[in-house]
Amino acid sequence: MALNDTFLNELRAALGDEHVRTDPAERLTYGYDNSRRQAMPDAVVFADSHDQAVALVRLCRAHRVPLIARGRGTNTTGATVPVAGGVVVSFERMNRILRIDPDNRLAVVEPGVLNGDLQKALAPHGFFWPPDPTSSPFCSIGGNLACNAAGPRTVKYGSPRENTLGLRAVAGTGEAFRCGVQTSKGATGYDLTRLLIGSEGTLALITEATLKLTPKPSALRTLRATYADVASAARAVARIMAQPVTPCALEFMDGTALKLARDHAGDSVPDAGALLMIEVDGEPDALPGAVEAISRAARGDGLLDLHAAADADEAKTLWAARKALSPAQRKLSPNKINEDVVVPVSRLPELVAAIEALAREHDLPIVSFGHAGNGNLHVNLLPRDDAEMKRAEPCLRKLFETVVALDGTLSGEHGIGLAKRDFMPMALGAETLELMRGIKHSFDPDGIMNPGKLLP
Repeated sequence: MALNDTFLNELRAALGDEHVRTDPAERLTYGYDNSRRQAMPDAVVFADSHDQAVALVRLCRAHRVPLIARGRGTNTTGATVPVAGGVVVSFERMNRILRIDPDNRLAVVEPGVLNGDLQKALAPHGFFWPPDPTSSPFCSIGGNLACNAAGPRTVKYGSPRENTLGLRAVAGTGEAFRCGVQTSKGATGYDLTRLLIGSEGTLALITEATLKLTPKPSALRTLRATYADVASAARAVARIMAQPVTPCALEFMDGTALKLARDHAGDSVPDAGALLMIEVDGEPDALPGAVEAISRAARGDGLLDLHAAADADEAKTLWAARKALSPAQRKLSPNKINEDVVVPVSRLPELVAAIEALAREHDLPIVSFGHAGNGNLHVNLLPRDDAEMKRAEPCLRKLFETVVALDGTLSGEHGIGLAKRDFMPMALGAETLELMRGIKHSFDPDGIMNPGKLLP
């Protein structure tokens, strides 16, 4: 949509010229994310305070202008692409850590704080915030909250939903509100904090977050287990998660992923049918017993090798396969389709078997890796030409059907955005979707907040 002069004049008057951009180059820069989808916003706003966010929402509502919140654009589902035009509001200038409170194990931050910067600020206090997406050096806390983006540590410490105490936000009505608590317990009314986390900016703009901190473990051990095939590795994951010691990371790579990584990075990547990277953290005197318990569970039919790193430098070497995978995939297929499906851990062997069958049925390269301790696999379809692109679409649908049949769900941490919106009825019943639409209408009666995303 084209913005009229009245709206733009009011916008500049309310926020100041230095906060509003309408030149094409700037608009283009803020019109795409890591999904490779793109659309042109009509204006970009750089908010630097809660009050500016309130003024912006009220103006957009009064003029029925779409409003799309943006962190740093690392999202892979098109959740920040302005498909209806309107205003993209970037929170990169709201990047202040307002408070670190070790006594109460919390931090208060603005949405534009980078995940990696927060972790560095917390380290001298002996704490960390558990969510750690792969993009943590350059993704924002606001973006993490919008998509409930998690990472490897989720298996032990939980996602942003489990690690956020409260929020300050502006609903699509223009009303500012606070929700949640600053205490470790709370049972007062509906949990709007967890509702807003993962809502992808379709309900409100988050302007402040109170985050739950966790003491940093004093010791860490890294193990690498290789297997003859993916089925053996998947069964090992189920055994590991069925015993009392919870790893802080349990990552899976299939044989195709290992081959790609080996071609890219050389002999530092093992030649095997599948690989598990396992990390265990805790106090030094407790770690040997924990490592032994994990090792017992990792052993079984199909195990080729189980190795524990002697020190931090060797741990980095063991992680080489995982680090090499992303550039290796890009080299094979610039059109990769990256999904992050989830199934119950006990059904992971069935999922990996089904993925292998799909690759054969559709004659399509598929690479699987990810956070196996949560049953969360990143399934990457890698079409290399137009013919494979055509086969990828029915393959993707069949993948989602399989995941739902295994009592799983469409996304563990990437969110829905544009990429999976049309598959939502596959995962959720009509009654549930209608309740979600009712919630959306209560927060955003005029439908200005990130229109066209999440709900089909």
